[in-house]
Parts: sequence; structure tokens; C-alpha cells
Amino acid sequence: MAELFSASSPRYSTAQEHLLLTQNSVVSKMEISIHHKTLAFLLLSAALLIVTEACHIVDKEGLLEFKRKITSDPSRLLHSWTSSSDCCTTWEGVGCDSSGRVVNVSRPGLASTNDFIVDTYMTGTLSPYLGNLSFLQILELSNLKDLRGPIPPEFGKLRRLTHLFLDSNKLTGSIPNTFKYLFWLEKLYLGDNNISGTISSSVIGSLRSLSKLGLSGNQLSGPIPLSIGKLELLTELDLHENNFSSSIPASIGKLKNLKYLDLSENQITGSIPKSIGELSELELLYLNHNQISGRIPSSVSGLSSLVFCRLSENKLTGNLPPSIGKLSKIQRLILENNKLTGKLPATIGHLTTLTDMFLSNNRFKANIPSSFGNLINLQTLDLSRNLLTGQLPPQLVKLQRLQTLDLSFNPLGLVRVPNWFSELKLFRLMLAKTGIEGGLPRWLSSSSISVLDLSSNALTGKLPQWIGNVTNLSFLNLSNNDFHSSIPVEFKNLSLLMDLDLHSNMFSGHLNTIFLKEVQDPLGHFNSIDLSSNMFTGPIDENLGDRPALASITSLVLSNNQLGGSIPKSLGKLNSLQVLELVGDELSGRIPAELGDAKELTTILLSGNKLSGAIPGKVMNLKKLREFDVSRNRLSGKIPPHKAIIPASAFLDNPGLCGAPLPSCKHS
Repeated sequence: MAELFSASSPRYSTAQEHLLLTQNSVVSKMEISIHHKTLAFLLLSAALLIVTEACHIVDKEGLLEFKRKITSDPSRLLHSWTSSSDCCTTWEGVGCDSSGRVVNVSRPGLASTNDFIVDTYMTGTLSPYLGNLSFLQILELSNLKDLRGPIPPEFGKLRRLTHLFLDSNKLTGSIPNTFKYLFWLEKLYLGDNNISGTISSSVIGSLRSLSKLGLSGNQLSGPIPLSIGKLELLTELDLHENNFSSSIPASIGKLKNLKYLDLSENQITGSIPKSIGELSELELLYLNHNQISGRIPSSVSGLSSLVFCRLSENKLTGNLPPSIGKLSKIQRLILENNKLTGKLPATIGHLTTLTDMFLSNNRFKANIPSSFGNLINLQTLDLSRNLLTGQLPPQLVKLQRLQTLDLSFNPLGLVRVPNWFSELKLFRLMLAKTGIEGGLPRWLSSSSISVLDLSSNALTGKLPQWIGNVTNLSFLNLSNNDFHSSIPVEFKNLSLLMDLDLHSNMFSGHLNTIFLKEVQDPLGHFNSIDLSSNMFTGPIDENLGDRPALASITSLVLSNNQLGGSIPKSLGKLNSLQVLELVGDELSGRIPAELGDAKELTTILLSGNKLSGAIPGKVMNLKKLREFDVSRNRLSGKIPPHKAIIPASAFLDNPGLCGAPLPSCKHS
């Protein structure tokens, strides 16, 4: 039997994982589906060469009953299935053996023909008559997207079935108990449906021939059966994105051939069983997004083939075991968002194959080990939101492949960013709230950094003119510091900058230096700007909505400055704007009705100004409006009828306003 890959193989969280696993003969979901479709046709072609008998009447009738249950077939996948033709020789997607018995039915919704990818669907239900195809070995109905209803229990009669692909549909109900009779089943993929209920221990324990099991993206619940340990041929087990609870059974350690284990995005509790260390062939381990507690067992040292490990978003506690340093093939280690404590083990420095390490939002303390300098293949190091202290080891300068370094929100007390940082080839540098003082480090002027976050430190002085030399910047966050200058004209050179956060400083001067910055189409258009709580002066440029740099902005926050003037009508031209905050900016004049042209607005905060006149109904009736506040102004007239749920507090302290949700207007 030719090898058939499934369309529901374990998913990979980054492009890098996907690429690396592809190099290890695991292909992407689309490629997989097309691949086993192509192989099914190869099997079909081979079968056609040796067919000597006409299609068996029972098989033909079973397939025609299936067709009758299909109510929509836009790509005519079943067009050739007619009662007047022979199902073995003329029906597309059907293969028979020499005696005219159907052995292969392959009609997936994702397939390749003549270098084209066909992506289609079928609407309907699975006919129980398919259970009469007693010689069937391959049933491939994946990615049809709209097959509904339950899996017929009659499928349990398909005793010769080796491959069952029903993934990526809208199937409901539970996994039939009759599946326990599918003794020869090698690959079972039911992922991305709406299947519910528990997994029967007797069903799982009977499928001793299974090598790949994919049940992800359903609504399955209850415990993972202890009998899973009987599937000793299993190489892939993907149960992610369900509602499984209870603990991981210790019997999982019996799956000696397992290469991919994904139990992520469930409600699994308990601790990681020590037996996990017996999975010496395991390459991918995903247990993230569960409620797993306790310590990471020292037995993880037995995972000698592990490449990708993700245990993040759990409740793991205790120290990282030093034995973690024996994962000699590990490339991605993701343990963020747990409650891990203690010192980072120096043995991590032995993991020279590591490319990405995420340990953020735990409770690690003490120094960063100098042995981290041995991680010469490291590209991402995220140690943010821990309790790390002490000097940064200068050995980190050896990390010449490092692209992302995040040490934010650690009590490091850096005072100064070490000069050896200039020798790194960083793309992203995040050092928020790490105790940096003084001015911006001068070496930044010749860096190629794209993402820079130095927020919540004690940086002081002027924003230097050389900031305009850091032309690769796409994200800049200097908020919550003590800068006190105007924005230098050289700022306009940041033609790739898309996100800017300078809030809570003492910046002054006019805003146009920012709004008139250059762009490099299609890059360099602002996505977000936050300049709130500074000392900027206005008025706001009346042509702001026409400025190229703001053409695709989604969030504009200018609150608590000394802007004065009026709200520009041109803001209504900002078609992508979702958030507009102009609180406490000494603005006067009317709220422009043109704001109602910015159809994506969800938040409009204009409180604490001197705005007058009526509230435009066009603004209040923006379809996506969720948050609106014009309190503490000089507005008057009746509040326009509106569908958004807005509290009375959003209109208070406007003596002339009336109407719901305020008291009704008095008629003279």
C-alpha cells in the first residue's frame, strides 16, 4: 500500500517550524492533502490496469446512495458517477481490485490537476450505505468543507479499511463505537469538524494498527483514554483544540514510535507524566494552552530527538530541571506564561542547536547565565517579565545570529545599555523597564534595528537628531520616560516607521514633524500613533487626513496635550481609523460631521475639551462604534438616536445636552 499523508498533520506555529519539518518529510496541510489525493489516483490507475470484473452491484449502489445524499457539488466531483456506467472503469476517484470490488474512494475538496490546485466543496451527509463497501481500503472525503451530520455507525463494517480521511468538514455527533472493529486502520483523520462526546477507551484500544491519529479542531471532551498506550505503532497523535480534560495518561510513554504529539488548546490538568521521557523518537511536543501544573519532570532528558517543544500558557511551577540541557536536537523551546521559578540552569548553554527560546512571564530570578553565550544559533531570546537581576553577561556578544532580544520588565537595573550591544545584529530590541537612565545610546544611530522598545525607563534629555539615521525603524516605543525636547526635523527620514508610542514624556512643539514624515510605498504608513500626556502644541493640521503617512492609520491617540484649535474635518478621510482619542486637548469648535465618514471607527473619546454645538447624528450612528465619550465639554441640543450602548456618563457636564440616555429635552 502506497504511503498516504494526511491533511490534518500537526500544525506548526511558525513558518520556521513549518520549513524545518518540511525538510524532514512532513509537508504542509495543502501539500499533504494534494499528495495523498495524487497517490490515491496512482493506486486507482494501477487498479484499473488489472480490473477484470465489472463493478460489484453492492458497491455501485452504495456509492450512488452516497451521491444521492449530496445536495451541492459545484465542481462536479461526482459527475461521472452514473447508474449506466461501470464504477470501476469510468467513475472518477474510484478504484477497484481485479474482482470488481471497490477498494479506493477518493474525492477530496483539495486536489491538484494539471498543475492547478482545485479547492472546492460538497454539501450533504455521509450515507450509511458506504458501510456496504466491504472491500474498501481507502476512503478520502477530506476538505469538502460542508459534509454534515454524523459519521454513520455502519462505517464499522469496513473491516478492510486502512485509511479514513474525513477531516475539514462539518461533521457532528460522536465517534461511532463500531470503529472498534476497524482493526486494520492505519490512518484516521477526523480533524476540523464539530465532533463531540468522549473517546471510547475500547475503540481506541482496538485500533492497534494506527500510525497516525488526527482528531484536532473538534469538541471532544473527557479524559484521554488510558488505552492510548496500546497504539504502539503510532507516530503522530494530534488532539489539539478540543475540550479534553483530566491528566495526560502515563501510558503515553508506551508509544515508543511517536514523533509528533500535540495536545495543545485543551483543558488538560494534572502534571506532565514522568513517562514522557520514554518517547525517544519524539520530535514535536505541544502541550501549550492547557491547565497543566506541577514541575517539568527531569525525565525530559530522554527526549533525545525533540526539535520543537511548546509548554507555554500553563500553570507549571518549580525550577527548570538541569537535565533540560540534554535535549541535543532542540531548536525551539517555548515555556512562556507559566509560574516557573528559580535560577535559569546553566546547562541551557549546552543546547547549541537552539534557534528560538521563549521563557517570558515566569518567575525566574538571579543572573542570566554566561553559558547562554554558547547558543551560537540563537535567533530569538525572550526573557521578558521575570525577576532577573545583575549584569548582563558580556558573553552574549557571541550571539551573532540573534535577531530578537527581549529583556523587558526585569529588575535588571541596567543604568546603561552595554556598548557591546552595538556588535550584535539585532532586528528587534526590547528593554522596557530595565532601569536604563540618561540619553539614548549613541550606537543606535548606526544600527539596523527595526523594532525598538525602551519604554518605562528613566531616559532623559532631547530626542537626538541622529534618530533620523535609524532608517530601518518600523516600531518605536519611548513612552513613560523623561524626554523633554521637540521632535527633530530629521525624524521625517524614518520612512519605514509604522508604530510610534511617545506617550507620558514631556515632548513639546508642533506635531507636523511626525505627521509629515516620509513613506516608502507600500511601507512606512502609520498603523498607530500615541503621543498622549506630553506638552505638544497645536493646532492639529487641518489637512491631517490627506497626509500620506496617515493614509492607513488605525489608532490615533493625542490626548492630554495643549493642542487647542478645532478637530480637522479631514479626519473623516482616514478609512482605516478605528480609535480616535483627543481627550483634554483644549479643543474648541464643533464635532465635524465628516468624522462619520470614517466607517471603521469603534472608539471616539473627546472628553475634557471646549467643544460646542450639537453632536452629529452621522457620528453617533457609526455602525462599528462601541466607545464614545464627549463628557466635560460645552455641547448642546438633543443627543441623536443611536444603536450603540453608551452610558450617560459619556455625556455628562455638557449643560446644553439632553435626550437619552440623559433626561429628555424640555419643549418650550
